Amino acid sequence: MRILICEDEPDIITILSSSLIAEGYDVSSASTGEELVRMFPGALPDLVLLDVKLPGMNGWEVLDWIRMCSNCPVIILTAYGRVADKVRGLSRGADDYIAKPFKLVEVRARIEAVLRRSSPAVEQRLLEIDDTRKVAILRGKEVALSPKEYALVGLLSSEPGRVFSRQEILSRLWPDNRYATSQDVQKYVYLLRKRLEDDLSHPKFILTVRGFGYRLAN
Repeated sequence: MRILICEDEPDIITILSSSLIAEGYDVSSASTGEELVRMFPGALPDLVLLDVKLPGMNGWEVLDWIRMCSNCPVIILTAYGRVADKVRGLSRGADDYIAKPFKLVEVRARIEAVLRRSSPAVEQRLLEIDDTRKVAILRGKEVALSPKEYALVGLLSSEPGRVFSRQEILSRLWPDNRYATSQDVQKYVYLLRKRLEDDLSHPKFILTVRGFGYRLAN
């Protein structure tokens, strides 16, 4: 499991990283909100530990950005311990809220609990690609796709979690068509979501990474 820590106090990053690495987690860190935004598509975290009081882009803004492009679990880790602050964090999409000072054993326990609840592996198994019959299997039922829709989901599923840029999708799906544009990519992402998603406003499988492209939930 990959954990991304966004915290501007080096000592706290060191303490958390050492503890989580000892537990077997793959840990990376960012010291500003802007750095997290740059790292996020490549880091592909399974969970984010997010401080609120950050220089520049604050934790609330980072949380809003994450929620616009990902369903990645987020635990707020901050000195703001008032009930109103906790309500604010949870209502904006945080999965849990831990006030400083904290005990490492509590942080580890809460991480484990949030990861169990989010169950990303279960979501991944709900969608399978049958390359022999060229169909998607959603919750055990076949979903008929057009050739271009299948090509798109096949590309995304070739590396679950990896962000594919619109330009890369364009060149892979329309290699010989110089008239195809990024609007064609958006069109087929929309059509594919109509086939696979229960709620188009909150997709679970085909995710948009704002400013970068699209990925299959991992």
